[in-house]
Amino acid sequence: MSKETFSFQTEVSRLLDIVAGSLYSNREIFLRELISNASDACDKLRHQALTAPSLIEGDSDFKIELSVDAKAKTVTVQDNGIGMNHDDLLATLGTIASSGTGAFIEQLGQDDKKDLGLIGQFGVGFYSAFMVADKVEVTTRKAGEAESWLWTSDGKGEFSIEEASCDARGTTVVLHLKKDAKEFLEPSRITHIVKTYSDHIGFPVMLAGEGDDDGETLNEASAIWTRAAKDISQEQYKEFYHHTAHAFDDPWITIHNRIEGVVSYTNLLFIPSMRPFDLFDPERKSHVKLYVNRVFITEQADGLLPPYLRFLRGVVDSEDLSLNISREMLQTDPKLAKIRNGLVKKVLGELKKKAGKDAGAYAEFWGNFGLVLKEGLVDDFTMRDKLLELARFKSTAADGLTSLADYVSRMKDGQDAIYYIVGEDETHVATSPHLEGFKAKGVEVLLFTDPVDEFWLQHITQFDEKPFKSITRGAADLDGVKADEADDTEEDKQQEDGPGLDTLIAAIKLELGEAVKDVRPSKRLTESPVCLIADEGDMDVSMERLLRRTGQMTMGLPRVLELNPGHAVVKKLSERAGGNGDDDVLKDAAHLLLDQARIAEGEAPTDPAAFAKRLAFVMERAL
Repeated sequence: MSKETFSFQTEVSRLLDIVAGSLYSNREIFLRELISNASDACDKLRHQALTAPSLIEGDSDFKIELSVDAKAKTVTVQDNGIGMNHDDLLATLGTIASSGTGAFIEQLGQDDKKDLGLIGQFGVGFYSAFMVADKVEVTTRKAGEAESWLWTSDGKGEFSIEEASCDARGTTVVLHLKKDAKEFLEPSRITHIVKTYSDHIGFPVMLAGEGDDDGETLNEASAIWTRAAKDISQEQYKEFYHHTAHAFDDPWITIHNRIEGVVSYTNLLFIPSMRPFDLFDPERKSHVKLYVNRVFITEQADGLLPPYLRFLRGVVDSEDLSLNISREMLQTDPKLAKIRNGLVKKVLGELKKKAGKDAGAYAEFWGNFGLVLKEGLVDDFTMRDKLLELARFKSTAADGLTSLADYVSRMKDGQDAIYYIVGEDETHVATSPHLEGFKAKGVEVLLFTDPVDEFWLQHITQFDEKPFKSITRGAADLDGVKADEADDTEEDKQQEDGPGLDTLIAAIKLELGEAVKDVRPSKRLTESPVCLIADEGDMDVSMERLLRRTGQMTMGLPRVLELNPGHAVVKKLSERAGGNGDDDVLKDAAHLLLDQARIAEGEAPTDPAAFAKRLAFVMERAL
C-alpha cells in the first residue's frame, strides 16, 4: 500500500496549534503520557493473552524501553504491547474520540498557557509529544497480525500512514526533538522524569545503554496498590492518579485499603478535585479499572460501581474473581456484587467523614459532583439513607448549603414537614411568590434546582420521619406553626377577607372556566396578589413543566389559582364584585391575574396578544 495522507480531526488540529506554539514550562509530561500509553498497551495484551496465549508466544515479558540518540536528536519510547493496525492508527492518532472534547478544546483555547495543564484529560496525552518534537514517527504492529505500519506527522494539520517493516509486535514512538528541547537527550533528565512521574508503572521502564550495556530499569515496576499505604508517599499517590485517570488535577480524597474476608480485594480509589469533562456522558461509564491478581481485566465492569459514583478513578484488584470472566458473567457474579457493596459503603463513609471535618471543602465537592451523587437517590434504594445524609441543598434560611439534618434541627414549633420548592433556576425560585407566607412565618424552605430532584422526590417521601412537602402543591396550612412575634399582627391583617371576596372568586371561576381547577383564598401570599399551585394529589408544577419540555406531555393540567385577600388589587376587585358581579373589568382582571401568576412562574401567557390587549385596556382605564 502506498503512502496515504490524512487531515487531523478539527479538534485535534486546534489542540496541536496550542501545543506546538506553547512555551509550557512543564513539557516533561510528554514522556509520562507516552509511558502511560505504552503501559496501557501492555495491559491490554496481557488480558487478551489469557484466552489467546499465542499472541505473546516467544515474548511474554512485557516491558517499556526508552532510548536517546544525541546525534540524531531523537527520543524513542518502545513497548511490546497490543500494537495497532491501520484502522487503529486512524481512530487513535487522528481523532479524539472521548465525549466532551469540544468543551475541552474550548477551555484550552481561552487561556493557552494556563489551561495547557489540561492536556491528557481525555487521553489526548499523545499529542503532548508535539510540545518537544517537530516530527513524530510511530511504527507499530498489532499482536496476531503480520502487517506493520508507519504513522508520521509534523503536527501541522496532516499525518500519513504507510506500510512498514517491523520484526515484532508493539509500538515504537520516535520523537525528533525541537532545538529548544535538547535537555531531553540527557539520560539523567530521562531518569529523573521516570522516577518522578512513572515509578508506579507495573511494567519495567528501561533506559537503553550503550554498546553491550543492557541498560537499567528506572522504576520500581510493581503495582502501587499492592504496597502498604505507609510505604507510599502522597507524591506517588498523586502521580498514579495522574496516570490512571489521565488527569492533571490533584486527587481530593485518596481511598487505599485491603479487605480480607469471604471476598478479598484491594482498592486504590481517588475522588478528583476537578469535575471530569465527560461526567455527564449519557452512557455514565465507570472509569475504575478492574484487575484480577494484578492482571488488567476491564475499565468498564458495569457491576463494579454504580453509575452515580462514576466520578471515581483508580483500580480494584481481587484474587477471588476468575481471570477468564466475561463481561456478561461479571454482571451476575455474586462476588463482584459483594465487592461493589463494600466499595460503595467505603466511599460514602469517607465522604461523610470529610463532610463532618471540613464543611467548606465538602461544599466544593458537592458543587462538582452533587448532581451525580443525587442520581443514587433514584437508582440505589439500599443506600438512600446514607445518600440523604450526604445531600446538600440551598435554602431560604442558610448561607451556602445545608444538610437535611441541619434543616430538621431548625424546624419551627408546630412545623411537621420539610418544605421545598422545585425550579430550574435558584434566583427565580428564591423570589417565587409561593415563599411569601413561609417567610412571614420564618419557616425555612429548601430550594431544589437540579433536574434530578423531581425524580428522587417520587421515590423518597420523608427524612427523619418528617415528610417532604412541596409548597407549590396543595394548601399551605401554616396555622399550626408559631410565627415570630413581630409577624403575628401582619399575618392576621393579611388574612382578613375583604367584602365581596366570595363574589369575586365566583366571578373569576365563571370567567376562567376550565382554564383553572379552582380559585380560592391563599394562606401563602403576603406581597403578591396571585399564584398558581397544583392541587393536593395532582402532579407538582415543576414535574409537569419537565414532562412538557421533554415532550412527554403536550398540555398542562389546570391548576388552582390562589388570591391574596390582603393585597390592594384583590381588595379593590372584591369591592367591585360586591357591587356588580357582571362587569367587563372583572372579566379582564380574571384573565390578567391568571397570566400574572403564569409569568411569576417563568411561563408565558397562553394568549400573549389577548394579554397585551387586556393590559392596555386596564392601563387606559387607570390613566
